[in-house]
Amino acid sequence: MNSSATPGASPTPTRGSEPDGRRDQHSRLSLADRRWNPGRPRKVHAGGAPDTSPTKSAADSASPSELITPRLLNLRAAANYLGVSPWTIRDLEAKRILKRVTVPLPGGTELRKLLFDKVELDRLIEAWKT
Repeated sequence: MNSSATPGASPTPTRGSEPDGRRDQHSRLSLADRRWNPGRPRKVHAGGAPDTSPTKSAADSASPSELITPRLLNLRAAANYLGVSPWTIRDLEAKRILKRVTVPLPGGTELRKLLFDKVELDRLIEAWKT
């Protein structure tokens, strides 16, 4: 038997009592305070004012393919463009109010993807205005 051990004393302190008599600081914190906050803290500039030095704009740093806006929009993009549901676009196309662009494929078939011309969408907006 170990002679340095005191009978009845536990070898490690319990969570509620620390050797110096203080409680663990985490037990005093609320659940929200104990949660880990992901991400890096924001950098604070010494001057307090944001950096306004001339830098490359988004257009300068973008690749040429990112600068070109597509003229043909798929179903979801056309719905977002008009601010309506994709089902509304399908209904307008089924009733022949909105014309669909068909892309011919080799073998006499055509692309099944629903594509809509921005010019046609703009024409529809103008018709709705009056």
